[in-house]
Amino acid sequence: MEPITKQQPQANTNRALLLFNCLILSIGNCGGPLIMRLYFIHGGSRVWLSSWLETGGWPIIFIPLLISYFLRRRRSTNPTTTKLFFIKPPLFFASTFIGILTGLDDYIYAYGAARLPVSTSSLLISTQLAATAGFAFLLVKQKFTAFSINAVVLLTVGAGVLAMHTSSDRPDHESNREYVVGFIMTLSAAVLYGFILPLVELMYKKAKQEISYTLVLEIQMVMCLFATVFCTIGMLVNNDFKVIPREGREFQLGETKYYVIMVGSAIIWQCFFLGAIGVIFCASSLLSGIIIAVLLPVTEILAVIFYQEKFSAEKGVALALSAWGFVSYFYGEVKEGKKNNLASETEMALSPKPTTANV
Repeated sequence: MEPITKQQPQANTNRALLLFNCLILSIGNCGGPLIMRLYFIHGGSRVWLSSWLETGGWPIIFIPLLISYFLRRRRSTNPTTTKLFFIKPPLFFASTFIGILTGLDDYIYAYGAARLPVSTSSLLISTQLAATAGFAFLLVKQKFTAFSINAVVLLTVGAGVLAMHTSSDRPDHESNREYVVGFIMTLSAAVLYGFILPLVELMYKKAKQEISYTLVLEIQMVMCLFATVFCTIGMLVNNDFKVIPREGREFQLGETKYYVIMVGSAIIWQCFFLGAIGVIFCASSLLSGIIIAVLLPVTEILAVIFYQEKFSAEKGVALALSAWGFVSYFYGEVKEGKKNNLASETEMALSPKPTTANV
């Protein structure tokens, strides 16, 4: 698992950065669906507003960018030449395009989340792994090992096991048509995001500039900015801005908690998106998809705890399969890394040593 840079960073720094991005991805992946569902089950009904909140927290990215800027400025021998932003036009426009796709995906996902329980929604989102694997193979020529294939199969089977209990998940107040539309929209969101992850990796590979983590933050900011612009247009057309004060007053948990949920949702979803593209930077889009899939049972368990959803035997089996798949993937990566290191050492040992020419 190597970051896409021209120079290989120190291994310890890379591992720490990978673990950090895995952590914030886990927070966003588990917390995002739960807090979005909290909004809908307690009286919220604005789909465009929910999709807007998924990327509306993008100004938060300014904080680490400014910290990075001042640190570089302090270390520089000529502070006046220190750049605030590194992103160049080709990368900016590519990020803009992916951002618009992300905005569309946000709306499709929010539409499904408004009509499906967390357990069913998470189940459908897990199919994203298969889409990510397929698009990664087509777009970035992702190499598969027996261990990564095993992980994809186990996680997919785990999702299939969860499908065995979805027939009783339809809310009582919801029609069959609404449930089916929500089902299709959530599945579509999974496939679309499965395309977006390898697309980000392809953008990294094709960039005509060195990709640093600071630049990754800039890419995240641009993507979320234009995703938010896309959803803002939808909110304006749907008159969501005018409805927010009334919806806040009528919210079942109270007006204060309504706005707390809004702010919390924006922050948690930023963790998801930054973690996802951060893992791609440190490793690959496939690993990002696997982490999202392996957290499915965790989200299921949290839904049981907070929303009193039933924890069936199928969910227990899915949890075990997901853990197995996760361990399989990382075992394969460690084994592959040792194999590559051994090959490099052997090549260096066999290469002829330079000799000093006689004068």
